Amino acid sequence: MKKKAPGFATKAIHVGQEADPSTGAITVPIFATSTYLQEAIGKNKGYEYARVSNPTRTRLEENLAAMEGGTSAHVFASGMAAVTAVTQCFLKQGDHLICGHNAYGGVPRLFDQVIANYGVEFSYVNTSDLAAVKKALRWNTRIVWIETPTNPLMLLTDIQEVARISHSGNAELVVDNTFMSPYFQRPLELGADMVVHSTTKFLNGHSDGLGGVIVGTKPAHAEKLAFIQKAAGAIMSPFECWLVLRGVKSLAVRMVQHDVNGRAVAAFLRKHPKVKNVLYPGFPDHPHYELAKRQMTGFGSMITFETGSFRNAQKMLRKVRVCSLGESLGGVETLISHPSTMTHAALGEPGRKKIGLTDGMVRISVGVEDVEDIIADLDQALAAI
Repeated sequence: MKKKAPGFATKAIHVGQEADPSTGAITVPIFATSTYLQEAIGKNKGYEYARVSNPTRTRLEENLAAMEGGTSAHVFASGMAAVTAVTQCFLKQGDHLICGHNAYGGVPRLFDQVIANYGVEFSYVNTSDLAAVKKALRWNTRIVWIETPTNPLMLLTDIQEVARISHSGNAELVVDNTFMSPYFQRPLELGADMVVHSTTKFLNGHSDGLGGVIVGTKPAHAEKLAFIQKAAGAIMSPFECWLVLRGVKSLAVRMVQHDVNGRAVAAFLRKHPKVKNVLYPGFPDHPHYELAKRQMTGFGSMITFETGSFRNAQKMLRKVRVCSLGESLGGVETLISHPSTMTHAALGEPGRKKIGLTDGMVRISVGVEDVEDIIADLDQALAAI
């Protein structure tokens, strides 16, 4: 009888998380060392210097590669450090990248204000429109970069179809899977070449660690990303690695509850008289609802809603108590933010207007508290409008 492959939660808890062979410790140790004893010149136990590698980091990278179904994973000091590593490894002067037009604001800021200075060209398109992606493809396009769902407008892109389009032009597809986590969405299984996460978010899950990861599918990905870790040094610390290893053990159960609570909060907001519109892919009338059901196994807990004006958003956000006003997402606590002055401030007013991001929009990352308490808090805060 063929042995059944372990399920997602089993992999999250056990792959890379095996007991320490030297002590039997059930939790992966934090190897807080900058260097390693070498028995002789050229003879070591697989580790030479901590910028190059660390046993805690090795364990985390094994774990994240297994969860996304990739062949390798490389972790970095932040999500943006991971994004930067992709550009450093796979783009050169004269290359072109296609990016989704309403990605997280820090991504176009990096592309346009930093990487463009090195002769790389960028195009921003609505990647939900397959014809637009195909039209934007050039002879020198090396990467197509998508978020799905997008931050914060919650638009979806057909990963399988964009992978096909990308590969037809010899470009690689990179998917930012931060919003869904590998529990709800597996881009590599749909044809993507690399997956990026801010591990700060759902993978860590406790709002206490900063990091990023790139999961690859090819030997060239592993080779180049390991080299950039060594050469540029923007690596994740052993302690941060340990925090993510701790967090992913509960990823499966957390994501289930995030999804349950997210559905309830979205339904509440949609019926609330002070809320003008709710952007959430779990509604049957969402333009990408059928796609969501096809390429995701849950709708998650990210919701954006319209309060009508900056003044209304400000009034409401001053009143929240259970919800925590702040940037970031994916924590066990409910986090609520104002995209136009926080995550997407760098786009400027014209840039936000172009993608349809208004000053009245509020983004909520629904946590795993008792959902009745989250809803009661939102209700009392909305009463201030």
